[in-house]
Amino acid sequence: MSKKSSKVDLSSFDNPMFERGRSRFVEFLWIITSSLFVNSWIPGSSHRVLLLRLFGGAVGSKVVLKPCIKIKFPWKLSIGDSAWIGEGVWIDNLAHVWIGNNACVSQGAYLCTGSHDWSAEKFDLITQTIEIEDSAWVAAKTTVGPGVTIGEGAVLGLGSSTSKDLLPWTVYSGAPAKAIKERIIRDSEGT
Repeated sequence: MSKKSSKVDLSSFDNPMFERGRSRFVEFLWIITSSLFVNSWIPGSSHRVLLLRLFGGAVGSKVVLKPCIKIKFPWKLSIGDSAWIGEGVWIDNLAHVWIGNNACVSQGAYLCTGSHDWSAEKFDLITQTIEIEDSAWVAAKTTVGPGVTIGEGAVLGLGSSTSKDLLPWTVYSGAPAKAIKERIIRDSEGT
């Protein structure tokens, strides 16, 4: 394997194309507000929903937001009706994240919309959206990478990670996640 003569130079890193979406002042206000009321152990969802909406988040009705969630930019977040976000979820949304109706993101999950071009001397920032479609479940301690779509009703199992799209109504497990079976929803009578 041959080595290239050029080197990575992190001191020259620059983000001229990255759009934060709001002013640095609004971002500062969000950081303070979030650390006091959103990424805190204060129980309840209603104040979290209100604060996300005040800072530009699109949050549906009957959304459950548990304590200690971290959200980089609320103005780059859309959450559908009756969705659940568990304790300790980190939504690192440098790009937009969509979470569908009745979708669940469980405790300690990490949604990462940013990466770097490891082949570029300046280690350029790359951002891509994440979409978690209706009725999908991103289980506890999982990692979802940039550009991923979790299909409708799909499940990313406990501790799994994915950098690829997941097919609808399919259960995935492992790191990297692999399809293990079809997800079938029983009716209220158990059939």
